[in-house]
Amino acid sequence: MKLIEILKIALRALARNKLRSALTMLGIIIGVGAVIAMVGIGNGAQKEVQDRIAAMGTNLLYVSAGSVNKGGTRTGAGATQTLVASDVTAIVREAPAVANAAPSSSASTQLVYGNQNWATTVTGTEPQYFDIRAWDMARGASFTDDDVRTAANVAVIGDTVRQNLFGNANPVGQTIRAGNLPFTVVGVLTAKGTSGMGGDQDDGIYVPITTLQKKITGQDWLRNIMVSAKSQQESYAAQDQITQILRDRHRIRQGDPDDFTIRNLADVAELADQSAQVMTMLLASIAGVSLIVGGIGIMNIMLVSVTERTREIGVRVAIGATEQDVQRQFLLESVVLSLLGGAIGILVGIGSSVLITYVLHWSVSVSVLAVGASVIFSTAIGIAFGYYPARKAARLDPIEALRFE
Repeated sequence: MKLIEILKIALRALARNKLRSALTMLGIIIGVGAVIAMVGIGNGAQKEVQDRIAAMGTNLLYVSAGSVNKGGTRTGAGATQTLVASDVTAIVREAPAVANAAPSSSASTQLVYGNQNWATTVTGTEPQYFDIRAWDMARGASFTDDDVRTAANVAVIGDTVRQNLFGNANPVGQTIRAGNLPFTVVGVLTAKGTSGMGGDQDDGIYVPITTLQKKITGQDWLRNIMVSAKSQQESYAAQDQITQILRDRHRIRQGDPDDFTIRNLADVAELADQSAQVMTMLLASIAGVSLIVGGIGIMNIMLVSVTERTREIGVRVAIGATEQDVQRQFLLESVVLSLLGGAIGILVGIGSSVLITYVLHWSVSVSVLAVGASVIFSTAIGIAFGYYPARKAARLDPIEALRFE
C-alpha cells in the first residue's frame, strides 16, 4: 500500500475516538509546552544576569587593597593601605592591554536635602570612572579634572538617590549635605538597576577622589582601582600585567603573596553563564519527564487499540495487506498523535512564555533550538513508543484475528 493511503486509514482510525486521541495527546502537549517554557525561563534568566553584569561596565577588573590570604590571616578589600594614586598612573602607562583606570575609595554617609535625608555610600573617583563603567549622565555632566585638582565640593548622584531626595525635581545645581559638607549636584547618572551580585548600582553619590580623601576620610590611600581592558579577550592579559606592575612597585619578593586582589569581571560572567546553563538544563530535564510519561500513554492506548481492532487487522491481512502495511498503519497512528501533540504543545509553550512575561514580569526567551528539539523528540517518542504495539499488530495470526470477538 502507498504511504498516503496508510496515512488516511490511520487518521480515520484516530478520528473514530476523538476524545481518547485528545487525551492521549495531552501528555505530549504538556511535555512539549513545559520544555519550551522552562528552557525559555532559563534562557531569559541567563540573559538577564549577563545584561546586569555587562551593565557594570566593559571588560572590567577590580584591583583591591589587601590579599585574600596573607600570612595565615584572611584580609580583603580595604584591609591594607597598599594602593596609592601613583599605582593608577603606572597601570595606565605600563600595561599595554589596559585601556583606562580610575581610583576609587568609599565611605558611608547621610545625605540631606531640605527635609529629606538618605543613607548611602559616597565614592571618590575621577571623571574616567564613568567612561570605564559605560555610565552615561541622564542630566547634567560629570565633575572635571580641575574639580579633582582643587578638591571641589561637587557631586554626581545615582538615580535611587535622586528619587529619594528630589522626587521628580531636577537636582542639577542644587546643594545637598553629605555629613557636614555641602555639595553641589552637577550630574545625575542614568539608572542601571541591580548588579550581577544583587546590589543597587544607582544608590550612591560620586565625588572627586581628592575631596573624599582630604575632607571626608582623611586617607591618602585607595581602596580600589577600577580598570578597563581593551577587550574582553585581553582582560586576562591585563590582569597578568597589572599583577606584575603592582608586585614590582610594592617590592614584593618572588614567592611572597600579593598585597592586593584582582577580580576579573569576565570570570564572574563566565561563572554566571555556566550556572544559568546548568539551571536551564535541569529545568528542561524535569519538564522532559512529562514527555516520557506522554509516550507511555501513547503506547498504552495503542496496545488497547490493537486489542480492540484485532478482527479488523485479520480482515485486512486476509484481503492482501502485508505485515509491513499493518505495522506502518499503527506506527503512523502513533507518530501522528505525537506530532499533533507536539504542534499544539509548541503553541502552549510559546503562549505560556508570553503569559509568564506579562503576569510575572520575568524575562523569558523562547529558544528556536528548544522548539526544534521538542518536535524531534516528540516524533522520536511516537516512533519509539508506537513500535511495539505496531509490531504486535503486524504479527497477529490472521486466522486467530478473524475468530476474535
